[in-house]
Order: sequence, then C-alpha cells, then structure tokens
Amino acid sequence: MRKLLFALLFCFTPLAVSAVPLKVVNVSAPAINCVFNTPCTIMVSDTKDNVTLSAGGTGFLQSRTFKGFPGSPANGLFAYEYRLDLRNAVGALNIACIDWITISFGPVISTLDYDGDKKPDQVFVVTKGGLGTIGIASAIQTGSNIKFKFTSPVCEGGAPGKGDSSFFWGLVSKAPPKDITATLHEPGGATHMVKARSPQ
Repeated sequence: MRKLLFALLFCFTPLAVSAVPLKVVNVSAPAINCVFNTPCTIMVSDTKDNVTLSAGGTGFLQSRTFKGFPGSPANGLFAYEYRLDLRNAVGALNIACIDWITISFGPVISTLDYDGDKKPDQVFVVTKGGLGTIGIASAIQTGSNIKFKFTSPVCEGGAPGKGDSSFFWGLVSKAPPKDITATLHEPGGATHMVKARSPQ
C-alpha cells in the first residue's frame, strides 16, 4: 500500500524544468552567411512589430528568417534572427528601456560552428558588419522559452535617432517559422507583448 501511495504521489508531483544556459558567440557579417550558403549570400524574410514603451516612445522588434542551402553546414535548417530597434523611439517624460526578451522557441540546433573556432555554438550575435550597438549577455532556456538578456538595456532617446538598437542575434531550428508573441521587459517591471516569429 505504501509503495502504491508513493507511486501515486510521484505521478502528481510537478516536475521541475531546469534552466539551461545556451552558448552565445559574437560573429561578423557577411562571414556568418557562409554557414547557411557556400557563396556567403542569403535571401531573408523580415517582419516587424511595434513596441510602445511606458514612457511613450515607439520602436520595433524585427524578426528575420532564412533557410540553409544545399552544401552548407546548415543545409535544410531554418535560421531565426531578431533585432530590437529603439533608435527613433522618443520618451515623452523620461527614457524607457528594455533589458530582456523572452521568446518561445523550442529545441535549438547545437551542432553548428558560427565563429570559426571548430566548436559547436547555439546563439550568434552579429557584432560586426551589421546594425546595432548592444549585444546579448546571456540566453537561458527553460522548457521551450528562451530569455535573452542584453549586455546593457536597449533604450529610447531624447530625440529621434538618439535611441539604441541591439545587434542582430540568431539561432537555428529544424522547424519552419510560425507567428508567436514575444515578451519584452522594462527594468521598472513593465512588460510588452510583441509579435515575432519562431519555429513551429
């Protein structure tokens, strides 16, 4: 009877989902394109959704997807890149910022070498040859959700063109894209739900 009760209790005990840090590396463009196509050129599909901050300014979250070509290390896989752009967001009374983003992504491909050190990586940040000034400090996956923390908050400006943009950051999946909702967090606690794309 005790064994039966223990078994029943175990069945109804929620299993803890561990938080797993993903390996983040800095890369340059167009060199990163060579992972997805041997001529080192790619064709992308971009979408974006507005981010209206608590201080009143409006920027956007950009989602970019493309597929690996035959002959490349990422042949048949799907790349997902993101960028938070607050360059033209202007605070009405003060300056608002975003310090992290959570995206429901699912399994991440962990076999590709993005920075040329012959070791597998999971998240790449395009710190050279592209837009932006702020990188990714950490990427922590809990279940299907990945929390991306910026190296410093991405903030709006006091005038148009004075705000920040993150670098593009990306990761790869076996699955094609679908529409999702990402969660953006301000240091003061406000959150914003924004449309994005991630694997099906």
